Parts: sequence; structure tokens; C-alpha cells
Amino acid sequence: MRNNIVHPGADELTYEIREIVEVGNKIEKTGIRIVWENIGDPVAKGQIVPQWIKEIVAQTVLTDNSSFGYSPTKGLLATREYIARERNLEGGAQITPEDILFFNGLGDAISTVYNYLNKNARVIGPNPAYSTHSSAEAAHAGSPHLTYRLDPKNNWYPDIEDLKKQVAAHPEISGLLLVNPDNPTGMVYSQEIIRRLVDIAEQNDLFLVSDEIYSNLTYGGITHKKLASVIGNVPGIAMRGISKEFPWPGARCGWVEFYNRDKDPLFARYAKTIIDAKMLEVCATTLPQKVLPAVMSDARYYPYLAERNAGFWEKSQLAHSIFSEVPGLTVHKAFGAFYMTILFEQGVLKKGQFLKPANTAAGEIIRPLIDSPGLDKSFVYYLLASRGICVVPLSSGFNSDLQGFRITLLEVDMASFTKTMTAIAEAAKEYLESK
Repeated sequence: MRNNIVHPGADELTYEIREIVEVGNKIEKTGIRIVWENIGDPVAKGQIVPQWIKEIVAQTVLTDNSSFGYSPTKGLLATREYIARERNLEGGAQITPEDILFFNGLGDAISTVYNYLNKNARVIGPNPAYSTHSSAEAAHAGSPHLTYRLDPKNNWYPDIEDLKKQVAAHPEISGLLLVNPDNPTGMVYSQEIIRRLVDIAEQNDLFLVSDEIYSNLTYGGITHKKLASVIGNVPGIAMRGISKEFPWPGARCGWVEFYNRDKDPLFARYAKTIIDAKMLEVCATTLPQKVLPAVMSDARYYPYLAERNAGFWEKSQLAHSIFSEVPGLTVHKAFGAFYMTILFEQGVLKKGQFLKPANTAAGEIIRPLIDSPGLDKSFVYYLLASRGICVVPLSSGFNSDLQGFRITLLEVDMASFTKTMTAIAEAAKEYLESK
């Protein structure tokens, strides 16, 4: 080309959660049935949207012609009024409908939030990191994502001292990201922990970003507290959506809530830039916005979520008991979202460990992948070729220096779930003993 047309952050755009599917599809063609534990799509794993939610959607489609049209750029006013009212009932930061902006899913929101940030400003995020955030932030800066540690020895809670150290060492850090409940660990931040992060942001003149897509999916006696409840006067952005809750991931319906725009003129201008960018796209999808208030205000909604959460908690405890029996693994129960991270303890992974592929063709497919820098990635591909189970490596899948893998708690059949978790645990034990 006459000029270099490649974006400086192009190499940061990785998403192993979906990239591993290509390998899995090839292996499946060799005759191995694949159990997909790589992606958090409740519908694909067999979770059924309740009939009463479907009826609300169907009735809206049949009777409201405007559901086929554009919505206002920020989103439907009635829906934004509903969300603002619900948030303000929590007694923390108070917002108006003008502080809410709809997107075509949180992937769209995440991309926009980082894309329109000054290229010299950075947002530090957790390690392990949800790759949509880490890749988008790194791509915007053209530099690897900056992270603070989540401590596997302390239930995956943030290492506050490490965060303070990173903020002091990198004056370009302007924002602080938390994912609560967390993906990939299933950890839920307590109000006390959020308050400590708010304090760090306030002391260093940072803004906060809180990904709360799983905010109503908590269990095991844990109560989730949203950023709005403790943010005080610190500028911030919360991200929410219906993909995981209804669940309706295909709706591509997410939104952000801006807090304390009046407290900082630079943050206010940044927020306006995000809104202006959405103006160029016209609007987000109309139908899911139309039905959101009717679904969430229905008396059946929160009992329905409680039933789903009870199922996640049962599977969290079961998976914990299964993986805890394997020497060399560290595992904590999940209390939110529908994921768990299984960690290989330091030093137990070595080159040369292996699992025998189920057939020769599968072995040939993974051969170029098993000597990658992340030793956990080698295990994941051996697991795929030998047991037909697709999980995601922690190192390359979640921008981490730790070694492990993520599973989901989405399988609806407990017998199938038990069989899959047991197979992974037995494979891990065999793998660690193979050399």
C-alpha cells in the first residue's frame, strides 16, 4: 500500500473465546462430539426464555408498529425513565433519563467508550481480564492493556496495593475498570471493596467504569451492590444489559449510565463525545427497549431470576467439589455471573505434558497450537482433542500472566454438567501426571 493503513492497535484485537471455536469445528469434523464450554450464551446451552417474556415480546411486535422503527439516539424515553427511577431508588448517585445511553449490546458500548477516549489516556482493568475490555482498551492505546491483580489466594478479590502501585507508576492512567460480578472468576465485589476502589479513583482524579452486565445474577448469600450505591462524587460509567438476564443475547441491547457528569468538565465532555458518536449510528435496536420495562417490572421477573441463580449456585458448589480434589489446581466457588476459573498452581505445568488425542486427525489439528507460550493453552487444546470439551485458557483468553481455564455454569442438565466437569478434572489430573 502507498501508506500504512493498519491501525496501531490491530495486534491487540484478540478474542480467544470465539477463536477457539474454529479449532473446535475442525476437530468436530473428525468425528469427535464437542461440548462447548467456551462462551457465555445461555440460549446456546439450552436455557429457555420463559413463555411469559416471549408473550410480552410477541404482543409488542403484533400491536406496536413503532417497535419496527428507529428509537431516539439515546434510547426510548419511557425505558430510560424506568431505568433512572430504579437506579435512584438505591439511594446513591442520582441520575436522569439524560444520563442513560443505549447501545447495540455492551460490546458496542465497550468499543465506543474506549475508542473515543483520548489516545494518551489509559483505563486500568483487572487481571484476569474480560477480553472485550482488555482488547478494546489496548487497541485504542496501541499498547498492551494495563492491569491490576485479582488475587486467587484471596477469593479473586482485587489486590488493592497492586492497584495503587500501578496507578502511581503509570500517570497516563485516567480510568479504573471493575467487572462486577466478575468474568471470568465469578467473584462479586462487596460494597466495602467498591468503596476502596472509589477512594483510589477520588485520590488520583480518575473516573470509574463498572461492567454490571451480571448484576442480577448473584447467589450463595451474596448481595450485589452497584457502583451507583457508593460512587459518591466521583465521575463514572456503569454498563448493563439484558443479554444474560432475560436471557436475550441476540437482542443486542445494552446501555450505559453516566454518573456525576456535572462534577468534572473533562468527564462531561468525554461523555458528550460518546453520545455524539452514537448519534452518528442513529440509534440502538428498538424492540428490546420497548419490552424492557414491562419484563423487568413484572411480578414474575425476580422470582424467575432467583430460580436461575439457585441453579448456578448448585453447579458452582458441585464444580468446586470436583476440581478441589485434583492436586495442583486452585478453585473458588463462583458467587456471581455464570463462570468459574480453575487455576493451575505455579510450577505444575511443564512442557511435554500431554493427553492422547481421540484420533490422529484431531492430534494433527492441535499440533501447531500446543507449544504456544501459555502452557495452559496447550492443556486446553489437548483437552479439546482428547475429550471433546472446549474451555478457554486464562493466559491468552483473559489477558493474564496466570495459568488456568474458564468453565461455564450454563448446562441445564445436572447429569451432563457433572459428567463434563468430572471429565475435565480427570483430564487435568492425567495431564499433570503425564510427565
